[in-house]
Amino acid sequence: QVQLVESGGGLVQPGGSLILSCAASGFTFSNYAVSWYRRAPGKERELVAAVTNLGGSTNYADSVKGRFTISRDNAKNTVYLRMNSLKPEDTAVYYCNAVHKWVATNNYWGQGTQVTVSS
Repeated sequence: QVQLVESGGGLVQPGGSLILSCAASGFTFSNYAVSWYRRAPGKERELVAAVTNLGGSTNYADSVKGRFTISRDNAKNTVYLRMNSLKPEDTAVYYCNAVHKWVATNNYWGQGTQVTVSS
């Protein structure tokens, strides 16, 4: 059974930090690039960060560059998103998405985790 399970969301004050995790099971994780997306109320879904299947390359949305870091541990089938200097505008539901390195139609989504940045 294929699963992507996000965790680590919560309520944090502006300027604070959180680490999100995306745990995968049921497929060969190291063959999949993984991205974090977010959707804020009333807004379009936004790509936040992405990492290639072996972790050799990453990219970030301009809005999070220098504040967020994506990483992965293929031995643990897990991708992380470290979020520092959080702002109220980072408030959203965060989702992870895994896409096969060769077959883009092989892709999976997690259920999402809520991040709320508020004082």
